[in-house]
Amino acid sequence: MQEIQLRDAKATLSAVIDRARQGEPSVITRHGRPEAVLLSYEEWQRLSQVPSFGRMLMSAPLEEDDLPPRVGGLRDVEF
Repeated sequence: MQEIQLRDAKATLSAVIDRARQGEPSVITRHGRPEAVLLSYEEWQRLSQVPSFGRMLMSAPLEEDDLPPRVGGLRDVEF
């Protein structure tokens, strides 16, 4: 992954986009701090479709006896 300063990314935006389309994302920095990542649209789509762990659990085809019974109950917590 390439790291590039914002002013350089502006000056060479077409080249930065071409590299992203070829599978090489770029971290864009401002004053030495990472601010953004430029990646291909296809990669962004792939990453945005990853389901959350909670959604995967909720959609799992579990039967009532698939999970062991909970032992010990809830713990006491002081606030």
